[in-house]
Amino acid sequence: MNRNQTEAEDVQAELLDRLPDRAQRPSRRLSGRQKAAIIVRLLLANGATLPLSGLPEHLQAALTEQIGSMRLVDRDTMMAVVNEFVDELESVGLSFPGGIDGAISMLDGHISANAASRLRRLAGASGKADPWERVANFDSERLIPVLREESLQVGAVMLSKLPVARAAGLLERLPGERARALAHAMSLSAGVDPETVRRIGLALAAQLESQPPLAFDSGPVERVGAILNSSPSATREEVLAGLAATDPEFAAEVRRAIFTFAHIPERVPPRSVPAVLRAVDQAQLLPALVAASAAGGRLAASVEFLLGNLSQRMAESLREAMAETQAPAPRAGEEAMAAVVAAIRLLEAEGSLSLIAADTAAAAVGS
Repeated sequence: MNRNQTEAEDVQAELLDRLPDRAQRPSRRLSGRQKAAIIVRLLLANGATLPLSGLPEHLQAALTEQIGSMRLVDRDTMMAVVNEFVDELESVGLSFPGGIDGAISMLDGHISANAASRLRRLAGASGKADPWERVANFDSERLIPVLREESLQVGAVMLSKLPVARAAGLLERLPGERARALAHAMSLSAGVDPETVRRIGLALAAQLESQPPLAFDSGPVERVGAILNSSPSATREEVLAGLAATDPEFAAEVRRAIFTFAHIPERVPPRSVPAVLRAVDQAQLLPALVAASAAGGRLAASVEFLLGNLSQRMAESLREAMAETQAPAPRAGEEAMAAVVAAIRLLEAEGSLSLIAADTAAAAVGS
């Protein structure tokens, strides 16, 4: 064996010795973006749903460009990247939310509302957070004035950026003429560019966050309506008459917020009646039905509506039980009917029942 052949074999042996170690770490040749692209491609190929829309837009763009520039990756490289990714995940001891918005959400309830508001303003000034996420976090009582007082174009953009169910709930609470005008303005907003939408969101978020925190979880309409819901009918009508004399618009909103036993035929979907009666305390159901029947008018109509949307056998059984039940005292009858209303409200809060909107019900009755 000559000297050249011996040297060649020595070099070959040295390369073979090094090969396994090099083969285990081919990912060293890749950038962080390339590794991320490989992981994302692999997860998508296996049917995973990735919340990539939660990333800042510049990172979404960079990842998309990187995926578009890559072609083939050999199996060893792919497995090395996966192993490295898994190793990093397993070595994580703690993870933080990333960004001021995430930190504020994590500390919700542990820091004061004023501090949270100031931090959100700082986050908005950085321009990195999505302003519409901040706008959507405000309760309806803070957003309704925006829809009433801001220009139609601004209101239309806000409704378009909010979740559909949330936007529908806000639109329902506006006067009919204003709601129609906003809906028409939405039809004209197709040509608004993304940067303008973002600037509107930043302005609204700053405006809303500059307001001091509210002392009450609900607005005055809801608070007055909840109180009157639990008041005797005579007291309720007297208060509403006084409100109508001093502030007709507020009185009209309170009336829409009120839901009593008399409103059952207008607001409760017929298919939900069996669930409602199952949810009522049986010790209160019969006195409520008897008291309402004896009162006549709209209260008696509510009883007929409830019985008319039950099976014939159950309706007859209840009618027989009502005939054998002594009429309760007026106060007890009011409390029993209030218990039926409370059961309906509880089903609504649980999501088991959706009440018909007050304006829709009024329009149906008017027609």
